[in-house]
Formats: sequence, structure tokens, C-alpha cells
Amino acid sequence: MNNDVGQPASLSHCEQIRAALRDNPRKMTIQLARELGVPEVEVIRAMPADAVTELDVGRWEELLRALESLGDVHVIVTNGSVTLEAFGRFGNFSCFGEGEGCYFNVQTKSLDMHLRPSTLGSAFAVEKPGHMDGVRTLSIQFYHREGFAAFKVFLTFGGAAPPPQRIEQFNAIRDRFAVPGEI
Repeated sequence: MNNDVGQPASLSHCEQIRAALRDNPRKMTIQLARELGVPEVEVIRAMPADAVTELDVGRWEELLRALESLGDVHVIVTNGSVTLEAFGRFGNFSCFGEGEGCYFNVQTKSLDMHLRPSTLGSAFAVEKPGHMDGVRTLSIQFYHREGFAAFKVFLTFGGAAPPPQRIEQFNAIRDRFAVPGEI
């Protein structure tokens, strides 16, 4: 396992991750990371270039505010003990505290999140076959500095192909926030 998540996994780990992704592209990235003993962010970084775009996490607030335009989305937060899935919309943003201890709040009728932006290490736009049915999913995923998923925002969640409007929304956010050189 690569202990310094700020650095890419070793070549052998990268190749091992890529092989696992090729063997089962539908597998949940968190499961694959656990099986391979690597941080989940390394699985995301090993995905094919046409499936993942790194976003500028330094623009986290602007990126989160852009999610409001999507309307209802599927938000997933996982830790070592539980996975919480919510269906709601971003909006009613506020900040509490200052500096490293600041919370950025999302408080709508359907979504109540309190984020600590200083812990975010990376963000990605991800296109992947859904683990249940193989139908293409579109998501914006945020990762902690230590490499585990902070939260994931799914514009589509399988079941049916993404409608053209959702694809356009996803592409607009991806293109607007892509790290230079990623698109």
C-alpha cells in the first residue's frame, strides 16, 4: 500500500488497480480500494482518462455552489461504519467559524450537510458503469486529504441512461472546474 496518499501509487499498484478496473468496471471503487489495500482516491486516479477528470479542489466553494443548479441529486457519504445515502438538493449555503475549523453548510429541506473544506484533498468528475446494473453514472466526488471519499454527488444513479440535460450539466461542471490540462 502507498502510505503517502499525496503521491501516486507505485507502478505495480497502478497496474494492479487498472487490471482490476478492466476486469470489473462496475465494481464499486470503495470495494476495489479495500480489496487492493489502497486509498480509494488511487482507484479513481487509475481510471481511464475518458472516465475521470480531476477538478480544482481549491475552488471547492464555487464548485459546491455550482451543484445547486443540478436540482435533486443522490449524495453518498461513507465512513468505516456506515454509508448514508440522501436524495436532495444543494443550496442555502453558509459558513460557520474561521480558518481550519470553518464549516461550510448546505441546509435545504432535503439536504443538511456541514463540510470541513480544509480537509478536502481532491475532487473528480467521474463517469462509470453502475455497480448494480452497468448503466452509466455521472458523479462529482470529493476526497479527504488522506485519500478516502469525503462525499459523492451523483447526477445519475443507474437504472436508465443519463438524459441529455444531465450529460450537459455534468460536462459543464467538469469543464468549468477541471484542473488545467485535464480536458
